[in-house]
Amino acid sequence: MKIAFFEIKPEEKSFFEQNLKEHELYFFEKPVNEYEGVFDFDVISVFIHSKVDKNTLKRFVNLKYIQTRSTGVDHLDLEEIYKRGIVASNVVGYAGPAVGEFSFSLLFEAIRKTYIAINRLKEGSLYYADLKGCEIAGKTVGILGLGTIGKYIAKLALGFNAEVIGFNRSIKNIPGVEYTTNLEYVLKNSDFLFIALPLTKATKNLINKENIISFKGKVIVNPARAEIIQKEVYESFEGIIAADVLPDWDLAKKENIIATPHMAYYTKEALFRIMEISLENLKDFLNGNKPRNCLKIFYEKEK
Repeated sequence: MKIAFFEIKPEEKSFFEQNLKEHELYFFEKPVNEYEGVFDFDVISVFIHSKVDKNTLKRFVNLKYIQTRSTGVDHLDLEEIYKRGIVASNVVGYAGPAVGEFSFSLLFEAIRKTYIAINRLKEGSLYYADLKGCEIAGKTVGILGLGTIGKYIAKLALGFNAEVIGFNRSIKNIPGVEYTTNLEYVLKNSDFLFIALPLTKATKNLINKENIISFKGKVIVNPARAEIIQKEVYESFEGIIAADVLPDWDLAKKENIIATPHMAYYTKEALFRIMEISLENLKDFLNGNKPRNCLKIFYEKEK
């Protein structure tokens, strides 16, 4: 089969060349929607900046399968994909340690202000009297979403001797975690709030200017998609938002926003897991089987 990889990195190219020798492979550095023309690839593998919508799909005349090398799928128009009879899958389970640990690094920056102290010291100042922090131990951590990443965040929070409340639409029995489906309860009882949900119709603007008033704490950590938090919250929240993505990068200039450029997943271990799981999905499809991370069930739930 003809397989095209978009947004490909050199190490990924070598990996797939080595493991898919029997197929005709094509590699592109940019997102799929940045290329013009008509293509006859049977399979495309994309990443988060490739917008796969109706305009993109109509240029792929022989497409049978789309693999996104990410957990998030908000860049895929699943309705249009399945309307065309195309199979799609994502990468599930790779990001727990990478994103979980990174989330706590954002929390530490928010509550201990180490980035300010480091920059001051580089400029020759030892002053820290205005940088008094707080501890995680004894506080309550609220986690929205108890998938792979949310569970890992919970594990780390418990390790810091925090109480943990987990919000999820389906029951998750995690030792030491109080489970609820009541968002307001989480907001009212959490000192720190972590967001570990996918972006869907149901989660867009989940944290908004109406319910943020109920939030007990002053720190929100969001390693997930920016749009789960309503833009007005970024603009008006008086506490600290520590996020790996922003709806508008100009918001990073605000004093109470600590932001990084969508790099929470970016460890050598996580990148290798992405390649391994992507390959498993590809081989499932190429061997005539349903990919193990097929998005059909996810799509049906979100319709």
